Amino acid sequence: MSSLLVPYYEHPAHRPAEWDAIVAAAPRLYGVVLNPASGPGDRPDPAFASLAARLRAADVRVLGYTDTGYGRRAHAEVVRDLTRHKEWYGADGAFLDQVASGPAEFGHYQRLATAAWGAGCGTLVLNHGTHPHPWYARLADVLVTFEGDWETYRALPSHPPPGAGARLCHLVYGVPAGADAAALARTRGAAVHCAVPGVGDHPWGTLPHTLEPPR
Repeated sequence: MSSLLVPYYEHPAHRPAEWDAIVAAAPRLYGVVLNPASGPGDRPDPAFASLAARLRAADVRVLGYTDTGYGRRAHAEVVRDLTRHKEWYGADGAFLDQVASGPAEFGHYQRLATAAWGAGCGTLVLNHGTHPHPWYARLADVLVTFEGDWETYRALPSHPPPGAGARLCHLVYGVPAGADAAALARTRGAAVHCAVPGVGDHPWGTLPHTLEPPR
């Protein structure tokens, strides 16, 4: 089963070898998060448009990154980003980041999900970074229920949480070479994962060890 969800936030013109490695790994990928400018940006970027076409030709899901500000970002702004990702880059789905996890915000995200489906998003990933209220599983294909560093991840309980009805995903950074993060993710109920060595303010500018291009 394709299990890697790769959020790689680097420009194709600056890191072509890394993007080549991602495309070459297509059979192993659940999807790739496309993030030209903390979202789609203000205008189409030809380099990202070309990259998105390559990914789609390799049968990789292209998920457009959109920040939701934990429910504080206006509905119209989020929908604008979803539409731009679809029109400019042909995104197959959406990766909504900084998603609230409580029941009070569920209605807001239900409306966003409806808008995403209306914009042609076939796959919806919600990045809560923690376990959300079970209602959110009604909306998402994938729920990101952990985003954090390797040491914190290792200390989590080893048993999976109760089934939520959607696939679970764990995003882990600061992962040392040789660590079997995929096996650990499976024991915790996550069918989808990404584990990268990066740390600091920009860990998603690094690739999983298994995808790194030859030097």
